[in-house]
Order: sequence, then C-alpha cells, then structure tokens
Amino acid sequence: MRLAEALHAAQRSLGEAGIDDARLEAEILLGHVLQLQRHQLYARLQEEIDDAQHAAFRALVERRLAHEPTPYIVGHKEFYGLELETTPAAPIPRPETELLVEEALKAGAATLVDVGTGCGAVAVALAVNLPDAVIYATDQSPQALALAARNAERLAVADRIRFLEGDLLDPLPEPVDLIVANLPYVKSGDWDALAPEIRKHEPRSALEGGPAGIDVIERLLRGAPSHLRPRGRLLAEIGWDQGERLRQIAAECFPGAKVEIRKDLAGLDRLLVVET
Repeated sequence: MRLAEALHAAQRSLGEAGIDDARLEAEILLGHVLQLQRHQLYARLQEEIDDAQHAAFRALVERRLAHEPTPYIVGHKEFYGLELETTPAAPIPRPETELLVEEALKAGAATLVDVGTGCGAVAVALAVNLPDAVIYATDQSPQALALAARNAERLAVADRIRFLEGDLLDPLPEPVDLIVANLPYVKSGDWDALAPEIRKHEPRSALEGGPAGIDVIERLLRGAPSHLRPRGRLLAEIGWDQGERLRQIAAECFPGAKVEIRKDLAGLDRLLVVET
C-alpha cells in the first residue's frame, strides 16, 4: 500500500467519525509514525508503507477515533512558535492563550510569575522572549510541574524559570512586577457538554472553575495585591462571558487600578488586564 492510500483511508475513517480537520489529523499521525515533517510526507506519498508502519499508523488512528486528543497521542503541540511536550498531566496549550503571552511581553516586566503553569507553555514562551526576566511558575500538580520543567529544559530556559509547587501565589517568595494566569474558567454546568477530547482526557481540575467558572480566578484576584509590586500588572485569561463580573471583582481588589477586558481575534472577551 502506498502512503497516499493509507492516508486517504485514515482521513475517511476520521471524517466519518465526525472529527474536524480529518485530513490534517491523519497527516500528523502518519508523519509521527514515519518521523517526517508534513512537507517531507507529501514528497513521499507515492512510496510504499510497510506492514509494521501501517499497523502503527492504524493504532494511532484508532486512538484518535476514540477521541483521544492528537497532541496527547503524538506527545507534542506547537505554542507561540515553540514545540512543547504534552501529556494528560496538564491541559493542551491553545492558540487563544497566545494573547496572554503577547500582552505579557508588552509589559516588559523584570520579575513575573505564571500561575497555574500546566505544561509550562506561558512561562517557557516568556522565558524564551524575555532573557533578562526573573520568572517563577506555580502549580498544585507535581506531575504538571515535572512536565513544565522538561519543556523548559528542552528549550534551554530551565535555568531561568523557578518552578514552585503550591496553590496559586502561595509559594511565591517575593512580590513581582507581573502576574500572568491561565486558570480554570469552564463552568461546572458546561462540563458534560464539552467535546469528549476535553471531557475524557484533559485534567478536569485544571479546567473547571465552579458554577460561574470564576472561582479560581476570583481567589487569585483577592490574593494578588500583596504579591504585586507598585505599578505592577496582572493578566488573566477568562471565559467569553465572564468579563464584566471579573472586572468588578478586580476593581474591588485593586482600588484605583486601571482594569480592562481585552478581546481575542474572534471578538470575544478573553483577557482581564489590571494595571496598578
């Protein structure tokens, strides 16, 4: 069987199962088996696939048909131009979180903390782009912190991020100029309606934020003032319908601060910005 035929069969199976971008998903899985980049795969589509490779490819397709996320199957995901290791220890980094990184880079902070770092996507991206910054990253999960540390090591910034286990800002040893956070904001009542890729495979504790989805973010806001230096800034990713309530809470916690809600490329509320 040629690679093109194996790819087409996988695309058909994935498409019939209702999986979006079936062709791209099949290409990623086949490229992973053959250890080829996408452009390299296309240059070899008329070559034969041997039995062992075909069996390995079909096994990965079966996992995807069971709604296991592709980044967990292949073990990596691109974020902000960086290739990150991904495992079920932490949520998969998503494109909308790149807005958080972009806003953080504009702040040009000398010291900062990534709260709830997960796989380390935000902390690592900031370390790569802010070589002089002192960076902390916190998480309650030792498994997530170990994953984040591996990503920092792979991208040669491990010596510039201090990973700290604990709740939100509790482990932070000093006030910082910038707090960034991508914390749980899925409403509890919405959990069962999420795609099975999320509901069955990603860590619920890292995504679900209580009845209104803001429980953890609110705790961060109420604890943040004592951890933020004068003229500091706080950035938090939020749900599309949480902006107004979180803006009110932030104004209560930071009297006199400038509080804004920034929208993402889809025009939805995505980022809470507090400037003291």
